[in-house]
Amino acid sequence: MKNLIAFTLLLFVGFAATAQANMKFDQEVIDYGNVEYNADGVRTFVVTNIGNEPLIISDVKSTCGCTVPEKPKNPIAPGESAEIKVKYNTTKVGLIRKTITVYANTENSPFPLKIKGNVQAQDTKSELEK
Repeated sequence: MKNLIAFTLLLFVGFAATAQANMKFDQEVIDYGNVEYNADGVRTFVVTNIGNEPLIISDVKSTCGCTVPEKPKNPIAPGESAEIKVKYNTTKVGLIRKTITVYANTENSPFPLKIKGNVQAQDTKSELEK
C-alpha cells in the first residue's frame, strides 16, 4: 500500500513538473552600435513561450532610470511571442552597458537581458560652419 501511495505521488509530481511556462528570447543582447545624440533609443526583445503553460511576465526592471523597459500586458500562450520594449535615454553621451531583468513564472527567472552601445557627442557645428 505504501508503494502505491509513493508511486501515485511520484507520478503526480512528474506531471506537475512538466506543465510549465518557459521563455526563449530572439536575442539576449541588443547592440545599439554608435548612436547619434538624441536618436531613437527604443529597441525590442522578442520573447517566445516554449513551454506548455501560459507565460506570465510579472515585472521587467532596469539597472537605472536612463533605461525604461515595457513588459507585455497579457499572458503569452504556449508557442506565441510578445515584445519587451526598452527605451534608452540617448541624451546621455558615452557607453551604454545596461541590464534588464525579466521576472516570470519560469524556472529560469529572473532572466537578464543586456543592451550595449555608444551614444556619440552632439555635433555643435551648424550646417553653415561645415
